[in-house]
Amino acid sequence: MNLDIKLIKTPQELQSLLSKVEESGVKSCNCSLQRCPGWDSMSDSMWPKEQLTLLATLRDSSVDEPTFEEYQPKAVRFDDPNALISVEHFPYNRCDIFACSQCSQAVMRYTEYGGYYIDHRARRVRSDQIIQNLDTP
Repeated sequence: MNLDIKLIKTPQELQSLLSKVEESGVKSCNCSLQRCPGWDSMSDSMWPKEQLTLLATLRDSSVDEPTFEEYQPKAVRFDDPNALISVEHFPYNRCDIFACSQCSQAVMRYTEYGGYYIDHRARRVRSDQIIQNLDTP
């Protein structure tokens, strides 16, 4: 992990990061990020790396094995576009946060590993879905 990348530890830090990205203004863009509202598969060939900036990470390098526990009090799977974002839970605790230089869209990306495959997944970040306190989603 790049030590210069900010580690986001709290929902408030994530909210603050997003507000800075949103302040830069959203312009029209046709990047592939527009099609990933809920942890969609995003191959390297579709990932618009030339126009993305790595902003921060939610992956704490001091934790050997982050939890696979999901936090979805409304019985919505983590990959549902309406799933809540809990920085402490899977898959958010295993992702990096990027922003598109064209449209200022913030997106999270993590890699899912299983058996014989590697699946890069991306999700656009919506600030209204971030859980500020686990007691009050």
